[in-house]
Amino acid sequence: MLKKDLSIDFLGVHFENPFLLSSSPVGNCYEMCAKCLDTGWGGVVFKTIGFFIANEVSPRFDNLRKEATPFVGFKNMEQIAEHPLAENLAAIKKLKENYPNKVIIASIMGQNEQEWEDLSRLVYEAGADMIECNFSCPQMTSHAMGSDVGQNPELVKKYCQAVKRGSPLPVLSKMTPNLGSVIPPSKASLEGGADGISAINTIKSVTGVDLDRFIGMPIVNGKSSVSGYSGKAVKPVALRFVHELATSPETPDVQISGIGGIENWEDCVEFFLMGAKTLQVTTAVMQYGYRIVEDFISGVSHYMEDKGFEKIEDMIGLAAKNIIPAEDLDRTYIVYPEIDYDKCVKCGRCYISCFDGGHQAIKWDDRTPYVNKEQCVGCHLCANVCPVQCISKGEIVWKDKDCKEDTSKIMV
Repeated sequence: MLKKDLSIDFLGVHFENPFLLSSSPVGNCYEMCAKCLDTGWGGVVFKTIGFFIANEVSPRFDNLRKEATPFVGFKNMEQIAEHPLAENLAAIKKLKENYPNKVIIASIMGQNEQEWEDLSRLVYEAGADMIECNFSCPQMTSHAMGSDVGQNPELVKKYCQAVKRGSPLPVLSKMTPNLGSVIPPSKASLEGGADGISAINTIKSVTGVDLDRFIGMPIVNGKSSVSGYSGKAVKPVALRFVHELATSPETPDVQISGIGGIENWEDCVEFFLMGAKTLQVTTAVMQYGYRIVEDFISGVSHYMEDKGFEKIEDMIGLAAKNIIPAEDLDRTYIVYPEIDYDKCVKCGRCYISCFDGGHQAIKWDDRTPYVNKEQCVGCHLCANVCPVQCISKGEIVWKDKDCKEDTSKIMV
């Protein structure tokens, strides 16, 4: 298996590779974290600890499916660590002693300034390499904790200041996506002393409703609640927030740990290209186990070899600059779809979708689709619904017929 040098320095800490467990059920005790590190992960963010001890419900998970695809998204109602604080601190200490070359990040959550400061000091004394402030859990039973705090820039700044008073460790501020822009609380946390940003935590959700009992899922003794949504379905939201952080003039040069929907090496590369330097994973581990890191390492290594990248830093943020405001996009041409009839199975999906949801530009003749360019606007809905991917980007035509631009320069 090809292995490139995937090491990276993040917030002054050296990582053998950028792949981490995120603070969650997948890193809830010493044994779990040790197995993950043995498998090849660069580090762990130990499940969030605090003076608060969680009392969890049962059942507490649900998932969203689409057609034949299971587990498009995942709902999790767990809170922070349910073990006593002393036990969690002992686990962090043991992990660092037994894995000195791995990065052990302590995720913490307090209910007031003093708790944040005390937790910072305690994890520093336990040997943690870094602290992540959990300002973003969407299902805490206390409004003094979690995403309710993360939506309040004043509180975020104050608690970051408390954490910096407690220890000299680098501090990550973990942001909630349950707001319009991640910039105000991120900027506030940096002003409070945070050194970097983690994004995103889970999205508040109701994944489904039992149609016979009229109760949301999962059902806990006849009731349910709003809680965090993760998995592949949230990746577009996560990439959007990482891009916002990477390009905002209010968070210049911020170092980002990317989280949300990472399942394979391609997802990893997308987060790097959008601006993240390290990556955190939970839901894919819950589905496939710790071994997925082997795919991450091999896939990213081959990608770097193909593209001529010597190190991870070479690709950080390369795609961020190409996400621009909608008003700046080139609207002067149309790219018509092109159908490969050797691959077409004549199912009619493109025709139905275009007629009922598009611009009635696909004609259906003898169970064969044809593009009517007089009506086609180049939206490519047809290509997106085609089950065999036989529709590609074809002829480019300028809307202004007098335009003499070279269409070969257009990237589609």
